[in-house]
Amino acid sequence: MVSNTVSELLSDLFFLFQRLDWLGVVDILLVTLVFFGILYLVRDTQAMILLRGVILLLVLTALFTSLVNLPAFSWLLRTALPALVFAIPVIFAPEIRRALERIGRAGTFLPTTKKGLNPEVQHTIQAVVSAAARLAARQHGALIILQRLDSLDEYIRSGVLMQARVTPELLLQVFYPNTPLHDGAVIIEKGTLVAAACVMPLSSSGILAHSPDHQMGLRHRAALGASEATDAIAVVVSEETGAISIAHAGRMIRRLDAERLENILVAFYAPSRTSMKASFFERHFPYLFPRKDE
Repeated sequence: MVSNTVSELLSDLFFLFQRLDWLGVVDILLVTLVFFGILYLVRDTQAMILLRGVILLLVLTALFTSLVNLPAFSWLLRTALPALVFAIPVIFAPEIRRALERIGRAGTFLPTTKKGLNPEVQHTIQAVVSAAARLAARQHGALIILQRLDSLDEYIRSGVLMQARVTPELLLQVFYPNTPLHDGAVIIEKGTLVAAACVMPLSSSGILAHSPDHQMGLRHRAALGASEATDAIAVVVSEETGAISIAHAGRMIRRLDAERLENILVAFYAPSRTSMKASFFERHFPYLFPRKDE
């Protein structure tokens, strides 16, 4: 019976290959691209483990029901399949939301009309870099969130409003150990330290779990989580090692010195000669495309 099933499967595949034309190839490539996109979006998340289990269960069930004639079990599977289809959006709701947000941000850019950094932005970058370097030297933990296009109002409301001009001394005071505001993140918008002690979303990805440095704690998870949920830039200083890291778009660059941190921040905010024509990756991952001064 097994040999008959295998023979029928091979004959069906041979029949499909005979009828395959260029339009069918395009169709298969589009379906493959969709599945690749889904797997790419859920990589390094808990959803990947869940998806792997669901796929394995479906494959084993399909093989089992095709090799053995079990009418009642087959009926149960056919009945439960629609419920599983409706449950998928609920199970993968965070990943679907993140994917739609990334698609929505694909056409956005930071509008700039002239060369050089805005003085306000330049002052903010210098203040953040100076504070991060001094905090790292003292091994004082810190989490600094730089707002870009996405609104951070829901996270601002979770903290203490300050509305103060950003200076290195202010950041050093906020993150001084055991002060009322040191635990949490500060959110900076357009040169203003809007709020401190803000609660940021923790990352659900497995990137930090696979890192060689397992001592990274809640600050790094919050930095990565903020970069996954929004387009903000997160600068984090480790309390244990004094290492400086930066997170954006669900990715983290670690062990930065002050010079490299400044270069990356400048790359995010420096206007491009062709900002309207810049690709999605150049706009959202500028540190991968270093600018060449003319």
